[in-house]
This record gives sequence, C-alpha cells and structure tokens, in this order.
Amino acid sequence: MVDTLGDFRVALNAMLGDLPPPYASQQVDQATVERLVGKGSEHLIKSVLALLGNDTPKDGVAQRESLYLHAWESYQRHYARVNGQFSTVYPGVLRGLQQLQAKGLRLACLTNKPTEFALTLLRHKGLDGFFEMTFGGDAFEKKKPDPMPLIKTCEALGVRTERTLMIGDSSNDAQAARAAGCPVVLVTYGYNHGQSVREVDADGLVDALDQLTATL
Repeated sequence: MVDTLGDFRVALNAMLGDLPPPYASQQVDQATVERLVGKGSEHLIKSVLALLGNDTPKDGVAQRESLYLHAWESYQRHYARVNGQFSTVYPGVLRGLQQLQAKGLRLACLTNKPTEFALTLLRHKGLDGFFEMTFGGDAFEKKKPDPMPLIKTCEALGVRTERTLMIGDSSNDAQAARAAGCPVVLVTYGYNHGQSVREVDADGLVDALDQLTATL
C-alpha cells in the first residue's frame, strides 16, 4: 500500500553513521534496499551488515552479536523518527480500500514491519480506518513467508483461510497464502527482492488496488 523505500534508506544510512568503521563511512542506495526488504527488520539489518562488511576480518560471535545489537537499537530509533516522512501511498490504494470497504468486506493489515511502526505509518497516511486489525512482524512467533501470521490473522477475524483473499506484493505474501490455503492476488509494483512479481505463483495480478474490485 505504501512505498516505504525512502524511510528504509534514510533510517539505514543514519544507522550506519552510528556504527564503527568500515560501516560508518558507507551508505546504501535505493536499489540495494529494494533488493533486501520484505523479510523483517532483523533480516534487513543483518543483510546490510553482511553486504558492507564482507571485506573486513571475520569477528567472533560475541563481536558480531554486539555489532548487530548496536545496529538494531540505532535503526529502531532512526526509523521511528522518519517513519512515514519519506514514503508515499501507491496510486489507487485509497480508492481501492474505499471500494473494498463499500462492499462490506472485513479488512486486516498483515505486515512483516513491527506492529507499532505499521500502526504509525497507516495513521500518518490516513489508511488506519480501513482495517479492523493490524498485525506486524512481532505479533507472532514467525513472519511471512511462513503461513502462521496469515492463519493467526484469519483466526482473529473468525474467518476460514480458504474464504480469505490475501492481497500482497511479493513472493513472501504468495508463499504464505499458498501454505495457509488462501487465494492470493498480487499488485505488480511490489519490491519482491529485486525480482518481477509477475513471475510469482499467484491467482491474479493487478497494476493498482482499485482494479481489484472489478474481479471480485
């Protein structure tokens, strides 16, 4: 629903500035962030540290864990500061949500982003009123592409998985839906780890969310 690459990039680069060499002198660009996002903050931070630290001597487990914890604290602080400031709602999202709501459909937001960050972002972008529930990557023991979050969300709504449409933007969403037994439609503008969403196994594709109701 929201293109948050700008928020990710700003927070990550501010985080890197808080770390010791060789990280402090480096930055990540938008294309790199786009390739790495989608599997939660832990994966994103560890991927950036691994990418930028490949030429340094291998530290021990304790040193790597200390670095990660430092990076995690810094990233959370910077992301909370910029959340929503460098992001934009995709075209067709607001109208699409209004159409789904007008049909009387019950909506829940499920994301790998931490719940508090997701709630804040939805509120900043005026999208929070459409969802009965919002679950982030810290709401359950596992994250997408594991089916657990989707199954638990269906349970919270009191609906059957086979009667619940998953609307996503990546292979994470499609894999979770397939494993949970949910039909899935993907928007074509998803990040999807640098790969085309059109190559993902899904029940349908739409170029914008407001195109979805024509198929329901």
